[in-house]
Amino acid sequence: MRSKRLLSLCGMLSLLTLITLGGCSSSDSSQQSAGGNDGKPKRLIILTNGPDPFWDTCEAGARAAEKELGLADQGYVVDFQRGDFSDKKQIDMLKQYVIDSDVAGVGISVLNPDNLNLVNEMRTLREKGVAVIAIDSDVNRQRFRDARYAYLGTDNVVGGRELGKAAQAISPEGAKYAFFVGDLGVANAVERMSGFVEGIGEADQYQELARLSDGGDSTRARKNVEDLLNQQPECNMLVGIWAYNTPQMVNVVKDRGIRDKTKVVCFDAAENSIAGMGTGNVDVMVVQNPYQMGYEGIGLMLAMANDNTEKVEAMFPTYSLSDENDIHRTELRVVVPDEGSPVTADLFEPETVFFTHSEFQEWLKERGLVSS
Repeated sequence: MRSKRLLSLCGMLSLLTLITLGGCSSSDSSQQSAGGNDGKPKRLIILTNGPDPFWDTCEAGARAAEKELGLADQGYVVDFQRGDFSDKKQIDMLKQYVIDSDVAGVGISVLNPDNLNLVNEMRTLREKGVAVIAIDSDVNRQRFRDARYAYLGTDNVVGGRELGKAAQAISPEGAKYAFFVGDLGVANAVERMSGFVEGIGEADQYQELARLSDGGDSTRARKNVEDLLNQQPECNMLVGIWAYNTPQMVNVVKDRGIRDKTKVVCFDAAENSIAGMGTGNVDVMVVQNPYQMGYEGIGLMLAMANDNTEKVEAMFPTYSLSDENDIHRTELRVVVPDEGSPVTADLFEPETVFFTHSEFQEWLKERGLVSS
């Protein structure tokens, strides 16, 4: 009898074990279908080139996409990470992504378009099955287009050209100008400056004096402006290429009391640059849409991770790694003071949006933004 009872008890325990294991297996399977192998959501990462406030607006767009596209329900999460304006930081981050098992997509604003080590890490991620795109700043397209699926962001040559046209309208009699930027070798900087030269024209009355880089350091950015004006006081137009450059230019011009003879034109709309235009200290801004970059960047990576070919093809209807078939352009805007500007909408390409300062502020307010 005792033997039979033991056998019966063992049978019950075995049955309970099977039920328990079956329940765990079902739960694990459900978690795996909603995320990674360990049940955690897969990450869609945006890696910036540096910590500039420009990226706060991009992150706001990414977070809006996370919510509106229902990423959590699909087993994904947005992970927004900032570089430090160094190749090493971006390369180290990419190496970590290669190791991590929860990375489904990476959108990178490439700092150095010719860095082979960075390019190879991007290629390794793609070979692993990760969706890789460039946002805001691309790789060297002639050499390394295969390192990412596509580029999403501003056509920086066109943007530079539009700023050059505006500068010519502001100073039709001519100008001696200097560029200020974080890194002279970054693709978006190179393209913006070349576009500006094309837009302002190569007539003798327009003369480029210098191109100065600051490594993303605001203190150095201000010093660059001061040194340039000390060494070449004939400079009468300052051109800000990255968002944080313009507030430094404005501060130096105000401190020296030379606003009456110095034009300030710039890319991007940092909060202090917008305020500077409102007080009459900035002549024109050519503004990207980092909010759109973040929103559409997340949308594209999600579509690629989910094999949503319809969504991808809608963004890249003639996709190929040639010409401009792997480029998705985001919005470009020109912003001018409310009154008295010689810059008019008819100067620019039809796709470029034209705003007065007040109209632009209203656009930002509607989206809960303070910069762009």
